[in-house]
Amino acid sequence: MASSGAAKNRKKANLVDHYSIKHLLDESVTEVVKSRGYAEDVRLSNVRLLIGSIIIAIALLAQLYPKKFPENREFLITCIGLYPFTLCLDLFVFNGLLQFISYRKEKNAFLFTYPPPGSFNSTGLIVSSKLPRFSDMYTLTIASADPKSISANKPIVLTRSVTKWFTKDGLLVEGLFWKDVERLMDDYNGDRKNK
Repeated sequence: MASSGAAKNRKKANLVDHYSIKHLLDESVTEVVKSRGYAEDVRLSNVRLLIGSIIIAIALLAQLYPKKFPENREFLITCIGLYPFTLCLDLFVFNGLLQFISYRKEKNAFLFTYPPPGSFNSTGLIVSSKLPRFSDMYTLTIASADPKSISANKPIVLTRSVTKWFTKDGLLVEGLFWKDVERLMDDYNGDRKNK
């Protein structure tokens, strides 16, 4: 019985799909970082959701105005007259803002964290990864969320072949992967004894 429960919890990826591999590894890194006491910082995601909600509200207002045709003639004329401007506002300003956030702040990051509770000499983390197409080299980077802080550490990078962490069936060997990520976390925090 216990072995069937353990088999259910095993993580499997499609080895032909590099997005599937990267997603599975990123999820596992998130688990390791959270297990170390770092809480996820979702403020940037909330800002992106707010901007997306504004875009949807503009579209809903244009589609679902409460009055029927003869009564809403002025509103329709205004919408048609302002359409090029609202289109520019919607497409260029709000979507441009979303792209700017993705390009400047997020880059390849998949996890932003707060400092661990009770920690006065640590910053939050930005964890990012890369797995180029047609490559088996996974690059994991841990950097400070506030690089200008006096307590910020230098970014640490781990580059390894994903073949070290997956079986031929696509099952993730979590023990090996967790050890590598924990070693990287220790290097970042300066806790590792035998460097």
